[in-house]
Amino acid sequence: MFAVVLVGGFGTRLRPLTEYTPKQMLPICGVPMIEWVVSHLADHGVQEVGLALGYRPDAFLNAYPNGEIAGIPYRIAVEAEALGTAGAIRFAAQEMQLEETFLVLNGDVLTDLDVSALVEFHSQHEAEATIALQTVSDPSRFGVVTTADSGQVEEFIEKPTLGKSPSNSINAGTYVINRSVVDRIPEGRPVSVERETFPEMADARTLYAMESNTYWLDTGTPEQFLQANLDVLQGRRKNRPDLPRASIQATAEVEESVIGTGSHIDAGAIVKRSVLFNDCHICHGATIIDSVLSDGVYVGEGTRLEGCVIGSNQRIEAGATLIGENKPES
Repeated sequence: MFAVVLVGGFGTRLRPLTEYTPKQMLPICGVPMIEWVVSHLADHGVQEVGLALGYRPDAFLNAYPNGEIAGIPYRIAVEAEALGTAGAIRFAAQEMQLEETFLVLNGDVLTDLDVSALVEFHSQHEAEATIALQTVSDPSRFGVVTTADSGQVEEFIEKPTLGKSPSNSINAGTYVINRSVVDRIPEGRPVSVERETFPEMADARTLYAMESNTYWLDTGTPEQFLQANLDVLQGRRKNRPDLPRASIQATAEVEESVIGTGSHIDAGAIVKRSVLFNDCHICHGATIIDSVLSDGVYVGEGTRLEGCVIGSNQRIEAGATLIGENKPES
């Protein structure tokens, strides 16, 4: 089966990490997020993927110049302007000349979903489109779905008011769609699959959904991106890659952290529950907690960073104390 992966967003909630890099190219334990997504699809028999691109398409093309991601061939469709989630699906399907049923995924969601079971469910129920569902404690940030016992979607409500959701089952960002869905999407303007296409299909009784409570994480914020890395380190994912190689002095204290290739952690430094990209330098006596540092960040001697997100090539002078919004509640 073919899969379209939506990777065109600007990643504004992940700034400054995404100032020069699409969010799906950010590393999860040293491996770009897009490779986690594509590898999982390959495990379920997907033989080719299409990237629906918008922001910084060059980053993907430069990273995978041989036409493969995680060993899977890929094609691209680059939007000249943002068309919304449904518009991106239509544009990609037309550019890639897709005529058969195909998968669609949000490229910033990490999951261990049984994609094969979703495809089978779609076929058995003769659905026009099928959504994977996930149960969450607070559904107000997502598209909420209610279904009949058959799996037929009765309601699709995007971001309901806090405390007034009819269900805790949310749209998990993986779909199986027939080619007829593409024809439902208007041309010439941005269209949201969550706010327009799926609610219309729910009214038409052609939309189905399959419950699946597995590992699932939306990586759209720095806190969630950090959590994605920690989840791999702590064994919550089915795979753990070899971690990047870094220079860590013997008396440095590094706990539950990913230290990127070429980074240096000096003696007496402390790094806990943090992600450092490549070529960072943490000087003697510095403390880094619950933070994400992009490539080439220099942290001076005795500095303390807690809950911070630092953009590439920034220099934090000695003795500074920065407490950011990424600090978890005590």
